[in-house]
Amino acid sequence: MPHFDYTAMNGAGARVRGSVEAESEASALRNLEEKQLLPVSVQRRGGPVSSTPQKRRIKNSEIGAVYGQLADLLGSGVPLLRALDSIHKSAPNPAMRQLIKEIRAAVADGQSLTDTLKQFPALFPPLHTAMIQAGERAAFLEEVLRSLAGFIERFEELRGKVMGALIYPALLSGMGALVMVLALMFFVPKFEPLLAGAKKPLPSEIMFALSHLVRGYWYWVIAVMGGAGFLLWKSVSTPAARLKLERWQLKIPVVGSALRLLAITRFCRILGTMLANGVPLLQALKISKDATGSHILSERIAEAAEAVRDGKRLSEPLSKGGFIPEQILAMLAVAEESNNLDKVLVQVADTVERRTNRQVDQAVRLIEPLILCVVAGCIGFLALGILLPIFTMASALGSK
Repeated sequence: MPHFDYTAMNGAGARVRGSVEAESEASALRNLEEKQLLPVSVQRRGGPVSSTPQKRRIKNSEIGAVYGQLADLLGSGVPLLRALDSIHKSAPNPAMRQLIKEIRAAVADGQSLTDTLKQFPALFPPLHTAMIQAGERAAFLEEVLRSLAGFIERFEELRGKVMGALIYPALLSGMGALVMVLALMFFVPKFEPLLAGAKKPLPSEIMFALSHLVRGYWYWVIAVMGGAGFLLWKSVSTPAARLKLERWQLKIPVVGSALRLLAITRFCRILGTMLANGVPLLQALKISKDATGSHILSERIAEAAEAVRDGKRLSEPLSKGGFIPEQILAMLAVAEESNNLDKVLVQVADTVERRTNRQVDQAVRLIEPLILCVVAGCIGFLALGILLPIFTMASALGSK
């Protein structure tokens, strides 16, 4: 158990210093109050109480597993503190065990689970804490936790499918680039002495110039490419640049449609899940706006929040710009009239997710041949640059 060094004022007004053993800073403060000491400063010996969330290596799937375990324990009638103790003992990740220990200590000190989780915003985003807060207030916390666990599982499944589909194109691009660099560094120089006296056409001149550049100034090439990448990253870090980039991405055949459907899936699932778990509509719109991954859709959601605040329907501002298809907007309009928006949003998310999977598969099938064509073109350029001087020399010898 950690020790806390404190400076406090006693009943006589004298300043006293000492140390106290406690599970957390709040427990240390309570111990000082029991000793009738007025704390001036309390500091954990050897550093702060909790590590920063950025240093915790905890996956989102592990958070979802904790939600599911906690929901099962609470649904079986186990008190919250005992449930946290059980999860702490069974957690395989040391970082997760430390996190559960700190959450348990804060709850034992009288904090609500929502206020405790808000201390770790990198691990528990506003989407999670808002739903848990609604569950605590309405006494259906286990249903909220189970819903969160299912939400995270579906989200990770979709993200895993997208990332898995991009592995082969990325590997193909990397191997093609590596083959080109190795050929320019080791293969092309072997032909340069043989073709020194031959007349070189333009492709050969370009190929040998690239070989000299890569071999002699490779560090400058890396520096220039790194600088260009950094400048490109800085240029798209502004909201206006990101908006332009997204509009350009949406115009790409098949790929743009997949990106649009992916953003719509996130919005519908997040908003529907929050509404189904008692989160107010305006708060749910504010949270879902920042979680769609699309700046265009975020603007539409912000306008929709203002319209709802003024007493208008949600589907009207979402129809601007043509980002969301008409059939989805029609379903949302009917759901608003029947006061069944939460269920319809989840159903729409399930339907759009299936379409998204098909669009991702089509996009990958489109990208793979394009990458193969680019790699084949680069290798053909190398072969052409080497063979053209040889053909020129052969023609000259034949004419003699």
